[in-house]
Amino acid sequence: MFRFFFQRDPFREAGKSIARGSLLTGLFLIGFGMLVFILRDLFAFLAAAVFFMAGFSAIGYALRIFWATRRRTKSEDAYRENVQIHIRDPFE
Repeated sequence: MFRFFFQRDPFREAGKSIARGSLLTGLFLIGFGMLVFILRDLFAFLAAAVFFMAGFSAIGYALRIFWATRRRTKSEDAYRENVQIHIRDPFE
């Protein structure tokens, strides 16, 4: 009957959960560091491949922008039929 009214200290529970999370994070970082140390050639190749693909992506994006700007002619922007520009006078 008394077990339904029992409450643990919330600060102690919060401290335990923070300590548990910190321990798991530390173990994960140590394991990842060991993995990188053992397989450094593989990780170097993967990092190089990511930068290589990012470079090609940036070049492709730049070429698409250059092509889009050259495709537009000045005659399209200079004159449009049945268009009136209304400028509001701020002193009215």
